[in-house]
Amino acid sequence: MNTRARVTYAFDAYCGWCYGFGPGLREFAEQNADRIELQVLSGGLFTGPQAQPIGAFPHIRGANERISKLTHVSFGDGYQDVLEDGTRVMDSTDPATGLVALRQQAPGRQAEIAGAIQRAWYVDGRDLSDVKVYRDIATELGLDADAVEAAYLGPATRAQAEGDFQEVRELGVDSYPTLLLHTETGVHRLGGAVSKAANLTKALNQHLDTV
Repeated sequence: MNTRARVTYAFDAYCGWCYGFGPGLREFAEQNADRIELQVLSGGLFTGPQAQPIGAFPHIRGANERISKLTHVSFGDGYQDVLEDGTRVMDSTDPATGLVALRQQAPGRQAEIAGAIQRAWYVDGRDLSDVKVYRDIATELGLDADAVEAAYLGPATRAQAEGDFQEVRELGVDSYPTLLLHTETGVHRLGGAVSKAANLTKALNQHLDTV
């Protein structure tokens, strides 16, 4: 019988605060792997009319400086070049589709997959609308790159990505990152954007002790 607690991580590949939160989230997931079942869902931060060139969002540069200061993550030279150029379009549907394609093969490694996608962007500055990114991540993680590419290009996978957006909305999430614990008493938020693994585990313990 599976007695692990259900935890949902709502993030977006183009969310800098999620990138800063990532190391703590992955450490938390690893330390509590025997107690939680983690699902990563994309929120769709930049979709529809919001899917625009990165240069259309001048606040990003200042936000990145604050993220680095508070979480100690580094933004790579490849990403800095993309930010400086300003023309790369951010469409969250594409990395959300990549996440679905990858997690189909490794549902128990979703935090790791999300981290790999964000590193491709925030470190290397790669185009998250390019299927080769997800092939390379699949190879890096020991997954079937051909299957990932086929899934990424299939309409069912894109529909599932859009389903993730809808599920996140139904959970009432309106900011990222958001980590949620599902219990018999309801859905509870664990920590905030700058929470470390120890704080997340402490919050998990407190909620599990009350159910």
